[in-house]
Amino acid sequence: MPYIANKDTKKYYAIHEVSEMVGVSETLLRYWEKVFPTINPKKSGRNIRQYTKEDIDEIRLVYNLVKVRGMKLATARDTIKKNREGVTGVSEVMQKLLDIRAELVSIKKELDEI
Repeated sequence: MPYIANKDTKKYYAIHEVSEMVGVSETLLRYWEKVFPTINPKKSGRNIRQYTKEDIDEIRLVYNLVKVRGMKLATARDTIKKNREGVTGVSEVMQKLLDIRAELVSIKKELDEI
């Protein structure tokens, strides 16, 4: 049986992987890199972006502020600068709640099939 690497053990992720994880386009990720200096993926010799877990967490934070809460980009950037801990805490709670909801929906679907 071939060994399949667990995605949680990866050190770097390609832009298309991050795009799928977060649910935004690659173009939007590149744009957010310009607007939010805290999103700073490593670039290889051929200028290929390599995102770390920390980069992905930062992107999810921006996603929460811009897409979920509806903030303008400048407001989201200022909010992160002024209150990073508070925003990060709220973002983590929101992500956990979304994960729980997805699992509950999955369980309900399985129960409906019985």
